[in-house]
Amino acid sequence: MTIMKILSPGMYTTIQDEGRYNYQKSGMSVAGAMDQFSLRVANILVGNSDGEACLEATLMGPEIKFQGEAMIAVTGANLVPMINNVAIDMWCGVKVSDGDVLSFGTAKSGCRSYISIANGIDVPEVMGSKSTYVKGKVGGFEGRILKNGDEIKIVNSVENKATRSIKLPTKFIPSYKKDNTVRVVMGPQDDYFTEEGINTFFNFPYEVTNEADRMGYRLSGSKIAHKIGADIISDGITMGSVQVPGHGAPIIMMADRQTTGGYTKIATVISSDINIVGQLKPGDSVRFKSIDIMEAHKIYRKYMKDFNDIRECVAKLCSTTINTKIYKVRVNNKEFEVSIEEIKML
Repeated sequence: MTIMKILSPGMYTTIQDEGRYNYQKSGMSVAGAMDQFSLRVANILVGNSDGEACLEATLMGPEIKFQGEAMIAVTGANLVPMINNVAIDMWCGVKVSDGDVLSFGTAKSGCRSYISIANGIDVPEVMGSKSTYVKGKVGGFEGRILKNGDEIKIVNSVENKATRSIKLPTKFIPSYKKDNTVRVVMGPQDDYFTEEGINTFFNFPYEVTNEADRMGYRLSGSKIAHKIGADIISDGITMGSVQVPGHGAPIIMMADRQTTGGYTKIATVISSDINIVGQLKPGDSVRFKSIDIMEAHKIYRKYMKDFNDIRECVAKLCSTTINTKIYKVRVNNKEFEVSIEEIKML
């Protein structure tokens, strides 16, 4: 059995999958990955189902010693991943051997990295999910962030076919910037805001404050004016809801959001662009762009098609690699695996 021993937990590392659904009616937060695209692609690269649990690392990555062999992939924010202090490719399946240490350097872009492990992380599902909801002490590894000395087991399986490193084509890899635009659909309480307030929301940038976490992102910038007040009868809150309390500063509700709230919501960030928000860090800026529900559905269909394209692309690369004879060569006392095609290019 392969075990990941946590030598250093990083700033805020938890186990997350796609989330815990169907329990909001009982007051249970959904939790799950802040950047679902990166989580799903990380799993595809190691042969897992899209929604398998990964490690979600924030700003400063963990240091992990592997006891046994594994196939991993690191996606999302570029926190400079390394194996035994040697940089490795991101968005790529990577083999690790017994005794190898995965560590991270200084963040170059984005906020959250996702570390997938072939066959998945062996922790119990709670209400159908392995996701960690820290405030509720539910799921993941003992319902908390990871700590020094934690030992996390990997699921044993002979079914996973990911035995070679597969690099995701560049066209699928997102870039993370300091200045961002996210698309929103208006409502459900946009009629509570003045015309001037709505114009302010769309025409001025907002900066991510230090009060930005898995529950929500508080933004600073031009105040958004209400017609009368910010209070409503509490109703449901979805991922990406943009609340505007009485002080006029918007808050984007995220994975660990409460299930209901009593503040007006001017708009909702569309599913694909939530991934952008999940990679923002304090000091980054965001502008909002309005689209209608039909356009949002069109974008969502394209977003889901991309996952099918990525799966097909990875499967094709795997097939090509499996059918290519691999040779072992030794350079400066280090052993490498290369194909005959790579040898011919030398």
